[in-house]
Amino acid sequence: MVSLAWLRDDLRAADNPALLAAAHEGGAIALYVLDQESPGIRPLGSAAKWWLHHALQVLREDLGALGIPLVLLRGPAAEVVPAFARAAGAERIFWNRRYGGPERTVDTAVKDWAAGADLHAESFQASLLHEPWTVRTGQGGPYRVFTPFWRAVSALDFRGPLDAPAKAAAPPSGFPSGEDLEDWGLLPRHPDWSAGLAAAWTPGEAAGLAALREFLDGPVQDYDDGRDRPAKPGTSRLSPYLRWGHVSPFQVWHALSTVRGTGAGPEVFGTEIGWREFCWHQLFHNPDLAVKNLRPAFDAFPWEWPEGSGPVTPPVLRGHSGDSPGQASRPDGLDPLDAWKAGLTGIPLVDAGQRQLWNMGWMHNRVRMVAASFLVKNLGVHWRVGEEWFWETLVDADPASNPANWQWVAGSGADAAPFFRIFNPETQAKRFDPDGAYISRWVPDAMTPAYPEPLVDLRESRRHALDAYESIR
Repeated sequence: MVSLAWLRDDLRAADNPALLAAAHEGGAIALYVLDQESPGIRPLGSAAKWWLHHALQVLREDLGALGIPLVLLRGPAAEVVPAFARAAGAERIFWNRRYGGPERTVDTAVKDWAAGADLHAESFQASLLHEPWTVRTGQGGPYRVFTPFWRAVSALDFRGPLDAPAKAAAPPSGFPSGEDLEDWGLLPRHPDWSAGLAAAWTPGEAAGLAALREFLDGPVQDYDDGRDRPAKPGTSRLSPYLRWGHVSPFQVWHALSTVRGTGAGPEVFGTEIGWREFCWHQLFHNPDLAVKNLRPAFDAFPWEWPEGSGPVTPPVLRGHSGDSPGQASRPDGLDPLDAWKAGLTGIPLVDAGQRQLWNMGWMHNRVRMVAASFLVKNLGVHWRVGEEWFWETLVDADPASNPANWQWVAGSGADAAPFFRIFNPETQAKRFDPDGAYISRWVPDAMTPAYPEPLVDLRESRRHALDAYESIR
């Protein structure tokens, strides 16, 4: 008997119910389909592609040790998965659920095909602590405010993590071998700007579990304060491991229980897991979260759409390997959006965050909020432009958290910060980077004559933003 485990954003062996079911039912084959062609499926950003390449390399080794081959294919999954299942002689197919609208459409198509082909198909809950359709407000609708949402979800009984499958029986020979990962072209080549990513991250399940243990062994105790200090190792840095499913939220939640009750830090970190759940709750009920304001009033907001906006890399970054903090001068004629992307706004905390992002594919969350607020409110650029840049450059960008957090900053989303809450980068730096260690790390040129003048006056641009907000009230 051949059983197929169709993997997506669940690139791990442990606590993977689809993989466990496939291994239990007979000779298991794991299948990963790079689907960037199905309607509505969002193509991966460049940093995500880098991560995926290395994650699949590690996963192939991990599954190989369990006797489970990993087959790689490309194309629209609703066509590729049935074709492979037929060619492999699969009798059963298992996968873990996804919650985006286009992804659910694909999964439904595969399940309908399986029913017609008399092939057993089954899906499991694996990437969220809750199923978004099971939690409703008293009026029967989805939650729009985080606190009552998390109160309802955190009261649920979350299952414990599952073991990895035992060494599986080898599937019958003769199934298609799939494609060569190198042929997918996921890694940057001309130029290769990924040096900083490689220095900062090790994709894979073992690295994710090690990061979880390291966080719970120390930083979690001071997380309530440390999470806001960008110069200190006070955060978990689990976001890319959760995004790619190297660790599951069930593993994180139950591991957190070993330190819960020892102080405020673990409790605050628990709410961050809840915020991730809240973002996915929003996406499930609003599939166009990345392109549509949740608050319709903001459709009339006079945001700018700069020419060439979107994920296009500005010239100043092209060819830059990411192995140095940045450059000290702003080229003449560089437009404000490109200056923001390159970390050349003349606002040290914003520039530090943007340079950290380009260097390591990640930015400290406190600084993410500041950098996003500066783009949307001080420069007046539409949040979708910034969201697309983060999608292109973050290793942890996922379809829910990325747009939900941008909408939160912009004031257009669920439980959003009021629009008039405009992060002042100077006061934020004084409060959360008081000795300037973070800024010095990423913007060593901040105190030199070559450092550019600010793009805008913070006070004046804040006033313009509030005036624009008044126009839609």
